[in-house]
Amino acid sequence: MLKPLRTCTAASRTVFISRIGACLVFLAASSAAFAADDYPKAIQGAVASGMKVTKTFPAASGLTGWVLSQNGRHSIVYTTQDKKTVISGALINESGENLVEQDADKYIPKPDQAALYKELERSSHVIEGTMKNPKSTVYVFVDANCPFCHLTWKALQPYEKAGLQVRWILVDTLGPTSMPKAIEVLAAADTTAAFRKMEENSGKSWTPSPQLTEAGKPEVAEKIRKNGELMGAFGISGTPGIVWKDKQGKVNVKGGMPRLSEIPQITGLPEQKVDDPALARFR
Repeated sequence: MLKPLRTCTAASRTVFISRIGACLVFLAASSAAFAADDYPKAIQGAVASGMKVTKTFPAASGLTGWVLSQNGRHSIVYTTQDKKTVISGALINESGENLVEQDADKYIPKPDQAALYKELERSSHVIEGTMKNPKSTVYVFVDANCPFCHLTWKALQPYEKAGLQVRWILVDTLGPTSMPKAIEVLAAADTTAAFRKMEENSGKSWTPSPQLTEAGKPEVAEKIRKNGELMGAFGISGTPGIVWKDKQGKVNVKGGMPRLSEIPQITGLPEQKVDDPALARFR
């Protein structure tokens, strides 16, 4: 049975490149096996669009694997022996194994999540829930236009009342209004009230402010872009993305809308009553 989609992702800028779900960030650059002029034309096109080749490797069935990166996000594609065809997405062997996942584990080292968590604490975010002495804290990457982010917000409301503090990290991934909506929140005198208003008006018509634009608020827009880079560094390819520390201090990452049964483990709090009918399918 297929699992329901629970994350919002933006279309890739380069149509032949698909980002794998378990994207991980390189901690040390590794040299490519070929000079740029020797890349297959499709790979040259990716490089021309702003991507970097961080590694090449021999892959299954005579294919060549390519690790590509852009803005802290990585993907793997393959080229055929004649270099004329690029393969992206799943690569399944005769045993039904996804070779892309295996190659990602092998050729894309995991990030230092402890160091990234410190960056997370310094990020530009909106604090909601229990403000003083919270029982637990979680970080959630959100896009203003992401319906699953809105549902996550709904699901966490009872936990906020039970002692949870949520730090919402606004990013720009889902269309031309994502950035101005995020700027409207982060530029507000009361960011928490502005964020709540945004969520309460989710799905409704919205009129942008002529002052709250990238040109009008470049410093705020830059913070939002840095939030997106941080999301990519954690290997989160779509919103919502949740980051938290468990009771042992281990950093955990989850991409997508969690099931209601997962929230107590994520928050470290007892299960709360969630009776919003919009969340029934996530039980």
